[in-house]
Amino acid sequence: MRSLTLLLVCCGWCWPLAAEEVPLKLHWEKNYLTISGPNLPGEFIKIHYLEAYCRAGSTDADWVKHTRMQHTTELLEADPNGQHLKLKCQVGDELVVNHDIRCTHDEVQFSIEAHNPTQQRSEAHWAQPCIRLDRFTGGDQQSYLAKSFIFLDGELTRMPTRDWATEARYVPGQVWAPRGVDRNDVNPRPLSKLVPSNGLIGCYSADDKMIFATAFEPYQELFQGVAICLHSDFRLGGLKPGETKQIRGRIYLVPANVPALLKRYAADFPEQVADAR
Repeated sequence: MRSLTLLLVCCGWCWPLAAEEVPLKLHWEKNYLTISGPNLPGEFIKIHYLEAYCRAGSTDADWVKHTRMQHTTELLEADPNGQHLKLKCQVGDELVVNHDIRCTHDEVQFSIEAHNPTQQRSEAHWAQPCIRLDRFTGGDQQSYLAKSFIFLDGELTRMPTRDWATEARYVPGQVWAPRGVDRNDVNPRPLSKLVPSNGLIGCYSADDKMIFATAFEPYQELFQGVAICLHSDFRLGGLKPGETKQIRGRIYLVPANVPALLKRYAADFPEQVADAR
């Protein structure tokens, strides 16, 4: 009997869902997406969603004068139960980006559609969801780093990784770009010479019992930032006049079982796993 997933009503008694399957909740306000849940370490995670849409040629460029594009975000729809949101971003060059965001008890799913309705190529090359993890890790800017990880040579690798880069236009922080991404087109923080084995970036909870991890497809970079944050920044690549592109993403909030996480990630992002081979 799958007692953990049944709602049993018998003889006037009501047995609710087990705690581990209580759905997460989503809330968006003033450019911040909040994920909350009774079993989530720290009770909630805040995401600057979206922090920025960015131009190419950004690795050694002024963030304000060159890289960051103006944009506004509006809430189109919000499920009263907190399991579904729709957002619309209007970028300064008239690119329109619609976000459909849904959650279950242990993940958040992102379906993103970018459309260029103009007669000019869009300059939007990549975009940043900035995921704040101070509460989840129980750490500050220094201590959360040791809780954080990417995958190198097929193995989970804690930060700071080997060959930690320290020089860039802006410091500190660390950027990892996958194969096929121009190294001139990433965040102007220190760029690692290491290539990640896959598109996952994540961290352990304060008690090491849970993992947060995120991935987007396609992605421009993985990034450890200065706001006690981690990023998988998704790639747009500039859109031709009339062009539409689809992006998808996941946030996983799961028990600290790395093989199980990797199996789930491989099912959700088979092309990233194939690229790593």
